[in-house]
Amino acid sequence: MVIKNKKAQVKVQQMAFMLIGLTIFFVLVGLFALSFVFSGVKQSKAALDEEQATLLAQKLANSPEFSCEGAFGTQKTDCVDLDKVWALKNHISDYSSFWGVQGIEILKLYPNSTNSECTAANYPNCNHLTVFGSKSLGVDKSTFVSLCRKDSSGSRIYNNC
Repeated sequence: MVIKNKKAQVKVQQMAFMLIGLTIFFVLVGLFALSFVFSGVKQSKAALDEEQATLLAQKLANSPEFSCEGAFGTQKTDCVDLDKVWALKNHISDYSSFWGVQGIEILKLYPNSTNSECTAANYPNCNHLTVFGSKSLGVDKSTFVSLCRKDSSGSRIYNNC
């Protein structure tokens, strides 16, 4: 009777080891399946962040604080009034959390007059206007817009876009 008991104990131990082995196998298969399913999540997040930044840049260009509206003869879309932005830059403490972004910069690509930050001394003959924030924060995305401002030549005032 003692020999039968030992055989039964060995069979129980074998079954326990087999169940533990199967459990570990299915856990590993499950982890592999989860890693395969979630492998594209990081790329999807990056693509969504980039799309959101692009849409936000277009939204900012058409917001009343930046847009040309009807000031230049016709209703323009994707048009930024540099005079408004220059005035806004001087009062940005009131608006810094209004748009939910970490920074706004405007770069003039053409004509490339100088490679300088806009100051009171060189405005409008500059090509880089930092409204607020710094370059090293968050996802940066850009959109192309028309930059317009009022300019004068003698006694004549005209739209410079």
